[in-house]
Amino acid sequence: MKCTHCQTDLEVLRSCRRIRMRCTFCGRQYALHEVADQLDEETELILEKYNAGIYD
Repeated sequence: MKCTHCQTDLEVLRSCRRIRMRCTFCGRQYALHEVADQLDEETELILEKYNAGIYD
């Protein structure tokens, strides 16, 4: 997945009660529902490991 601001890769950022996506370059963070339509297969496999809803 790519950041909508700078087109750099996003990483999964997990905290105790939520999961967010964070840009590895600019640090911008996204809630899952903001980027749900852009999820690629690799990111979906990572997110399958966590027990959090898409609107958390």
